[in-house]
Amino acid sequence: MPYVNIRVAGSLSTAQKEEICARVTNAIAEVANKPPQSVLVFIDEVARENISVGGKLLSNRD
Repeated sequence: MPYVNIRVAGSLSTAQKEEICARVTNAIAEVANKPPQSVLVFIDEVARENISVGGKLLSNRD
């Protein structure tokens, strides 16, 4: 069973999540030659205040 974990800064709409899951599932199924129903996708929405790039929190960047 392919397992995909996607982490995003901030939040996504339900429609965005559905489209991401569909596209990722199709890509994995096609490339790995696995049935789409075997692909497990997790989307983790992480608050921008919990992510740092270059020593600065995303929530504090312009």
